[in-house]
Amino acid sequence: MITKYFTKVVVKFNPFGPEAKSARIFLSQIPPSLRGICAIDFELLNSQSTKKPIVQVTFKDKTTMEGDPVNMNIADFANMFDRHSKKLAFQDEISK
Repeated sequence: MITKYFTKVVVKFNPFGPEAKSARIFLSQIPPSLRGICAIDFELLNSQSTKKPIVQVTFKDKTTMEGDPVNMNIADFANMFDRHSKKLAFQDEISK
């Protein structure tokens, strides 16, 4: 997963719910070098919470993308976020 263009990451999930696996793997894919640059906000939800689980990424061009960790696995997240990251990488190459 291309994380170079992330500026903010928001992850909300129930650690005992079906969404926990994909949310945890997504958080583990963020490299330590990016953690100082990118704002990472995560919230653990309980079973009585009315908030929905979410994985949301804001990119350097202010584009925000989000996905539902209940219905998506880590490959789906990687494909979705990489698609936009590749566009940003292409724009960077053109502007050089």
